[in-house]
Amino acid sequence: MSKKWVVVADQSRARIFAVDDPHGPLLQVDKLEHPEARKREQELTSDRPGRSFDSAGQGRHAMGTAVEPKKEEALRFAKQIADYLQAAHREGRFNRLLLVAGPPLLGLLRDKLKVLSGANISEIDKNLGQYEAQEIRSHLPDRL
Repeated sequence: MSKKWVVVADQSRARIFAVDDPHGPLLQVDKLEHPEARKREQELTSDRPGRSFDSAGQGRHAMGTAVEPKKEEALRFAKQIADYLQAAHREGRFNRLLLVAGPPLLGLLRDKLKVLSGANISEIDKNLGQYEAQEIRSHLPDRL
């Protein structure tokens, strides 16, 4: 019998559900939190960007960051979710996976989960992170 997990994630929280019956309810297995994603951008950086001088002349320019702080936190959380799922898959806890997340996070997860071989992965691009398990189930296909 195949073991199916449903991962419902948003920018700051991921809930992992098991599905015992294809028509049955979602049973929460675990929850991952990333509180940094809830912070404002000003709280994620230590101070204003620095400034530098031109190599020739009197001009000065602001120095920016290569990646926006909020995007960097999203990347970190996607990696945290992917690492958790890779470990669980290695342990044989699931062999089918349904990812449910908004398009930006789903793209990051898709990229991080490329190395997850042997698992049948499906995706739904909806942000259902704020809903309870019963309401999430109503947004999913009748048969999982």
